[in-house]
Amino acid sequence: MSAVQTSRPVSRTMSSRDWTMLLLLGAIWGGSFFFARIAVAEINPLTLVLFRVAIAAAALHVYLAARGISFRSAFPLAGGFVLLATLNNVIPFSLIFAGQTELGAGLASVLNATTPFWTALIAHMLTVDEKLTWNKIAGIMLGIAGTAVMIGPGLLAGLGGPVWAKFALVGASLSYALALMVARRFKGVPPAVVATAQLTASTAIMIPVVLLVNGPDGLFAASAHVWAAVFALALLSTAFAYILYFNLVASAGATNASLVTLIVPASAILLGAVFLGERLEAFELAGIVLIGLGLVTIDGRLLPKR
Repeated sequence: MSAVQTSRPVSRTMSSRDWTMLLLLGAIWGGSFFFARIAVAEINPLTLVLFRVAIAAAALHVYLAARGISFRSAFPLAGGFVLLATLNNVIPFSLIFAGQTELGAGLASVLNATTPFWTALIAHMLTVDEKLTWNKIAGIMLGIAGTAVMIGPGLLAGLGGPVWAKFALVGASLSYALALMVARRFKGVPPAVVATAQLTASTAIMIPVVLLVNGPDGLFAASAHVWAAVFALALLSTAFAYILYFNLVASAGATNASLVTLIVPASAILLGAVFLGERLEAFELAGIVLIGLGLVTIDGRLLPKR
């Protein structure tokens, strides 16, 4: 055997546990639309972002203390967490907010669903263990197509928006993809600490932004049911969800974790049908089937990997 060995770049596969976490995360983030829909009726979107990350960060600090997990491991990596917070929260939230002032929710969902595509490309260039395969390419394309089909007429109605708004949504997807590359740097840090550090940094960034843009007047003026939605959004869809998310990044890799953006619109529609009695249209069912087929193709268990 020679002293120097060459290793061929490999592509990560997902275990059954990874798929369970991915589907659960998609359901949780799909359900966040319910809470946000209630909260945004009385709270400015930027202020809602601040409350979401601040309450989640506080809850996670309590969680770490209760579990006896030290937050000190985050201090030497503070700069990296500020970068992660900027790329994973501040920039995409702001771009999505700006883009959705001009675009319909349907087109915004499809553009957001391109996150796995950008993540796969960037990971292929920057990593050795997340290389592109034909299964990934075909599965991601099927997932994006399924999202477009699922939105149906809502997508066609929103195609006429300005170009800058579409670039804003694509920019948000690129920001999420770059954030996943940054998240890979924290492999030795417990996922709960990563989630806490990111949300703490996001809170520190959002406080001056909100005070500068909206001012302090009426900051806490909201109804009781709206505050209930805010806490649900912060505790379930942010604090718990990000622990799950960073566990998934550590276990399955950045590209596989990004697949959650394909599941979120489908889960939101299914939850609406189950809990709100909303009618499922044929095109929505067809889109969900396409997304499922895309995920099966990426998994490679039913179809041979290429």
